[in-house]
Amino acid sequence: MPKNLVIVESPAKAKTIERFLGKDFQVESSFGHIVDLPSKELGVDVEKNFEPKYIVDKEKKALVKKLKDLAKKAETIWLASDEDREGEAISWHLAEKLGLDRSKTRRIVFNSITKSAIQKAIDNPREINYNLVNAQQARRVLDRLVGYQLSPVLWKKIKPGLSAGRVQSVAVRLIVERERAIEAFTPEATFRVRGIFKTTNGKAFEARLGKTFDSKAAAEAFLKQNIGAEFEVGNLDKKPAKKSPAAPFTTSTLQQEASRKLYFSVARTMQVAQRLYEAGLITYMRTDSVNLSNEALNAAKDAIVENYGEAYSKVRSYTGKSKGAQEAHEAIRPTDMKMQPVGIGTSLERDQAKLYELIWKRTLASQMSDAQLERTNVKIKSNTHDQEFAANGEVVKFDGFLKVYLEGVDEEDKGDEQEGMLPAMAIGDALTNDHLTATERFSRPPYRFTEASLVKKLEELGIGRPSTYAPTISTIQNRGYVEKGTVEGVERKYSQLLLEAGQLTDKQLVETVGSDKGKMVPTDIGMIVNDFLVSHFTNILDYNFTAKVEEDFDEIAAGQEDWQKVMRSFYKDFHPTVQDVEENAERASGERVLGTDPKTGRQVAARLGRFGPMVQIGTVEEEEKPLFASLLPEQSINTITFEEAMTLFELPKKLGTYEGEEVESNVGRYGPYVRFGKKFISLDKGESAFEVDMDRAIELIKAKQKADAPIAKYESHDVTKGVGRFGPFIKWNGMFINVNKKYDFDNLSQNDIVELIEAKKQKEIEKLIQEWPEEGIRIEKARWGRHNIIKGRIKVELTKDVDATKVTLEEAQSLIEKKSPKKTKARKKAK
Repeated sequence: MPKNLVIVESPAKAKTIERFLGKDFQVESSFGHIVDLPSKELGVDVEKNFEPKYIVDKEKKALVKKLKDLAKKAETIWLASDEDREGEAISWHLAEKLGLDRSKTRRIVFNSITKSAIQKAIDNPREINYNLVNAQQARRVLDRLVGYQLSPVLWKKIKPGLSAGRVQSVAVRLIVERERAIEAFTPEATFRVRGIFKTTNGKAFEARLGKTFDSKAAAEAFLKQNIGAEFEVGNLDKKPAKKSPAAPFTTSTLQQEASRKLYFSVARTMQVAQRLYEAGLITYMRTDSVNLSNEALNAAKDAIVENYGEAYSKVRSYTGKSKGAQEAHEAIRPTDMKMQPVGIGTSLERDQAKLYELIWKRTLASQMSDAQLERTNVKIKSNTHDQEFAANGEVVKFDGFLKVYLEGVDEEDKGDEQEGMLPAMAIGDALTNDHLTATERFSRPPYRFTEASLVKKLEELGIGRPSTYAPTISTIQNRGYVEKGTVEGVERKYSQLLLEAGQLTDKQLVETVGSDKGKMVPTDIGMIVNDFLVSHFTNILDYNFTAKVEEDFDEIAAGQEDWQKVMRSFYKDFHPTVQDVEENAERASGERVLGTDPKTGRQVAARLGRFGPMVQIGTVEEEEKPLFASLLPEQSINTITFEEAMTLFELPKKLGTYEGEEVESNVGRYGPYVRFGKKFISLDKGESAFEVDMDRAIELIKAKQKADAPIAKYESHDVTKGVGRFGPFIKWNGMFINVNKKYDFDNLSQNDIVELIEAKKQKEIEKLIQEWPEEGIRIEKARWGRHNIIKGRIKVELTKDVDATKVTLEEAQSLIEKKSPKKTKARKKAK
């Protein structure tokens, strides 16, 4: 048994560290927290000073026993979880639950998994920092109090199954308020004038008029003033300018830039960064510091001088603007600046290589010289009016950091400035006007949030911390409060006046506006929950309050505040409010009255129902039952019109009869479809359930019948083929088999089919670890090196520390039993 036991929280991290330590060290993983608050109860004793009730999850009990046994045999235990508050809490839980002897327990931290960093950490151990532990406890307990007390109120007042969270609810509020601002926005039209001018040697460039016009008539009058006009350079101003590089990455800026440049979601960025960190390629990826160590500064300088020359190097120190930033930590950077993306890219997964290159370039650029520019501003005057046209140009005299990297810009921050070079000119030079346009342009509504711009806003408001952004954004989408929008946009007409060769013409053009794909759009349920919480829990949803809570956590981490005192201060107002709302608040359905049904005279309203947003004719108070119709996926309670609502009651639409079966069109959970007997056939994208006719329905039915018809037979079983969400497949004996690009899917031969089936059968055999056919239980390999116990539709995932080959039938049955849904006895009706 090795003398030293090192415990980290990640198996990948353990694997990397093992390479740097000798035979006297054994590295084990705790697989994250070994304890947590119970999932089915509050788990916080409010009466006993908010004492948390930590328990070991049943799946972690074997792991805890293993670690405890190893710790007893080791001479020294090194707790090496991450250097943030979460990591400190993991080390504390390990020390407590494993009953570690304080005299032989060491806490070590490092912000990169390299040999030198690990050795330095071992040479400089410390005690567990209980201030950091308490800051983590405070966050965990406060979020548990909010979630477990608010959620039941939402179940009672809105809909079962809903949940609320402190940071998540504020994030939803930002998105809802932005959507409401967009809905309330009224565009205003102005006319902007631009022209193409030419120098005496025929070089063309664009210039803009400094003012806009409020009406077409005013724009037209101005253009007429330019008929026959003579133009010349009225003023020319050249100024030196410079551009400086952006600071190295923090968690939030990495998330924003990976979204802009690589189109990664925030969650994807953090997953990829985690793998790079665990592989020892980058420093710790949860940080709000822009600081670089002296070692990193020197390494960056050497790399710049070696690759680009001395002129490109400029050592810089950055100061973070984030509230509570821990400057003792480091920004996200490569652990070795000599490891260029080209050199290691082939050994990484594609996403890892892309993100590593982004981090490498950003770090290098942050230590490079300013870009030296020359900005030119030209004013153009006319002899027929006193308005001036302006043209701006920019020339790069020395590229500096631009040789490597330029920070991306969010859509809302993009300007309308002209870029590029201007031709050589001098004051007084005559210019020829090729043409002028006065184009109608409409003011823009606020931009919807992207994941990246939402992170930026949360950081600006001081809400959340680096470790919270990715789970927050994932949670609000998983809960169905927000979705990535697929707003198609609408066509809008606009005017453009053209003055060319002395002739004025008026063109009517069309543009698509409001198209927003991949942006954060609140759902109906998200809006209803938000409005309810804002109405009844002002403090919880207040931006300043949420930011103040983060400051309280920072003060606890610094040892300047008692965490239980912070809990008491919060709870004394929060709990009575919850009780009052639960008892006295009215139910919320987001109901919006649209009008009156002309046939029956009954009220028509859009509201949230048990199965989602719907339109209702009539009320529950009336003797006659209300009529219901679900909203289409693209419709919303807040925007649906009376006419659109009444159209919904035309569904399902009877189309006729085909081959003795009834045919109708309707809309379901996954969009519009045609029902043919018991078969449901999806319509193609862009097709409407209201417009499809019998001819089109028969066409779809025949195509479905052809697709479902057997294409071959093998071992007495039919083979059919189809296309699903994961691409083309064949189905044989209840087995779905993906067909890759190696095969011609439209012309599969019998040999192709046999090859695909036999390969799948072999794969299934290799996947099977154990099987008990009589009991219908088997253990199979799963993704990421895990294993699943399967019985029918019940699947139990085993943790990585469990040896699947040694699981007994009794153990498997016990785990299946615990996962099986409990049957409830039917209540007898009273006689």
